[in-house]
Amino acid sequence: MKEYTTEFIRNIALVSHGSGGKTMLAEAFLHTTGGTTRMGKIEDGTTVSDFEDEEIRRKLSLSTSIIPVEYKNHKVNFLDTPGYTDFVGEVISALRVADGAIVLVDSVAGMEVGTEIAWGHCDTFKLPRLVLINKMDRDNADFKKALASVQEFSPVRLVPFQLPWGEKAAFKGVIDLVTMKAYANEGKAAEEIPAEFKGAAEESRKALMEAAAEGDDGLMEKYFENGTLTEEELAKGLKAIVRSGAYYPVFVAAGSHGKGVLPLLDAVLNLLPSPADAPATVAEGREGEVQLAAADTSPLAIFIWKTTADPFVGKLTYFRVYSGSLQADARIWNNVKGSEERMASLSVLRGKEGIPQKALHAGDIGIVAKLSATSTGDTLCDKNHPLTLQKAQYPKALYRVAIVPKTQADAAKISPTLTRLCEEDMTLSWNQEPSTSQTILQGMGDQHIDVAIRRAEGKLQVGLTTIEPKVPYREGITKKGDAMYRHKKQTGGAGQFGEVWLKIEPLPDADFEFTDELVGMNLSKSYLTPIEKGIRATLQQGVIAGFPMSNVKVIVYDGKEHPVDSKPVAFEIAGREAFKLAVAEAGPVLFEPIMNVRVTVPDSYMGDIMSDMNTRRGRVQGTESERGRTVVVAHVPLAEMLRYTTHLRSLTGGRGVFAMEFDHYETVPAHIAGVIIEAHKKELAEKKEE
Repeated sequence: MKEYTTEFIRNIALVSHGSGGKTMLAEAFLHTTGGTTRMGKIEDGTTVSDFEDEEIRRKLSLSTSIIPVEYKNHKVNFLDTPGYTDFVGEVISALRVADGAIVLVDSVAGMEVGTEIAWGHCDTFKLPRLVLINKMDRDNADFKKALASVQEFSPVRLVPFQLPWGEKAAFKGVIDLVTMKAYANEGKAAEEIPAEFKGAAEESRKALMEAAAEGDDGLMEKYFENGTLTEEELAKGLKAIVRSGAYYPVFVAAGSHGKGVLPLLDAVLNLLPSPADAPATVAEGREGEVQLAAADTSPLAIFIWKTTADPFVGKLTYFRVYSGSLQADARIWNNVKGSEERMASLSVLRGKEGIPQKALHAGDIGIVAKLSATSTGDTLCDKNHPLTLQKAQYPKALYRVAIVPKTQADAAKISPTLTRLCEEDMTLSWNQEPSTSQTILQGMGDQHIDVAIRRAEGKLQVGLTTIEPKVPYREGITKKGDAMYRHKKQTGGAGQFGEVWLKIEPLPDADFEFTDELVGMNLSKSYLTPIEKGIRATLQQGVIAGFPMSNVKVIVYDGKEHPVDSKPVAFEIAGREAFKLAVAEAGPVLFEPIMNVRVTVPDSYMGDIMSDMNTRRGRVQGTESERGRTVVVAHVPLAEMLRYTTHLRSLTGGRGVFAMEFDHYETVPAHIAGVIIEAHKKELAEKKEE
């Protein structure tokens, strides 16, 4: 593959709901332009985009792949993104480095949930986009109905640039309203528009011309004077309205059969911006914000948008050159990590095939292997001209599982493996939950977690299984308690003796306080340290249900010691047991984490959400309105939210989203606490039997 300079590059993301036809459209682009000798099939696992074992097994895209298509001396880097909601992080990463998007809409299903979500992210990045009504050769295909479903969703007006030449089995190709020609099949040769479509085409062209005139004041005047525009003027006006986002152009195709792909590629070159035409990139420099033009002469700024682990090559780093140019073997500075990296072997990817490159120019996308410190979101630059590019914002992971290693050998690798998985996927995160002693992995949904676990096994050779995570309850007391305990052990030689008298009381403003009210000589103060040590250990392990206890004040007020048998370990045990007895007297309770939950749904689902919240012991705090959507705000116990991601999708057809964060702790109702305590007792009994 030859080198392409900035003005001859396009970076275009393909986005839609799952099964919208993105992968097969990319396949058709490659095949029609001579990039491959035959078109692959998803069913056979032979597409260029879906090359990972998991993608072939599931027959769907799980990560963004790069498909560079060479056409008319240009290179279009198509970013084929996953459509399934769990992998939205991959969509965000791709849109972060794209200059435009093609939004695919199924000709039968119309606007679907995944498409709405992707559309929203395109809005976030302010990307110009083309709307493609795809799969026009399907049974029940309906161009007008699909178009209406998108227009109903979009606040920006849509304007058809093409009409379908037939529908369903009769779909032959496209009728182009700019050139007023018909293009059969892939669109290599122009033909006259068939008579039966001529009237509809002329009517639609008028709407197209009016839209083009709005892109330029001079064109508007000319259009009002003459009632028409030349083809050159029309092209100029159309480019302006598309790049400004004033209108979204609509195209048609049947990607899996290659119909309509060349006119669509022409539209990408003519309407969507090259990196040089896109808005300047903002970076943070030594003296504040810097506007970076996409040019080889600008200061070097490279953004890392993705990293993956390859079992054969090692770590692969995906990057986009935002400004400046990059030579193979160059040494450049990671401004985030403060370390130097060597760009040993530059390549561009086509699916899984790496094509070596000597240099990459501003605006291009490439990969490099074996960078040591660099991770997703970092900026590489010239050490003498440090720059930092803004990272993308990813949604918080809300689906939690506890991770268990399959073998002892896997247990040793669990921490670096999870760290590596989370470096690759910015919507994954993990942590150790101290109150439950579990390793928690968080993702966007069950499929997301399942794929991560399989990647750990396939790529990193670490066996992991998942179980439902325990809720991090806390134990506490509600009133004062008093107890004593004498520890006495005689073993033939020196024995153990320690007696502790203590009282406890709730401590609302602190986790733990230990003090004494000792008088006289019954107990030496030197034994207070082991007594406190025994109590602190018990606080960590819990007394009634195995969860940490907090908000307790302990006062040691008396005790007894033996001149020979008393030693620190005896008072550690006596303190621990006295504390347990005092807790039993002090009205012990379980506290549970209460989350502040914000559920955003279309207005029609509000009643279902409110009713569902009641079944989850939730207390609705209020509602807010956001452009035809309702936000329900509620306080809900975490125990009731563990699988809410899946339930909300089911309840709202995938249109609902939610966010939650910890708010406070509350007492667990007695009937629920009883079940938790009994389960803990049973678990302890089983361990003793073992």
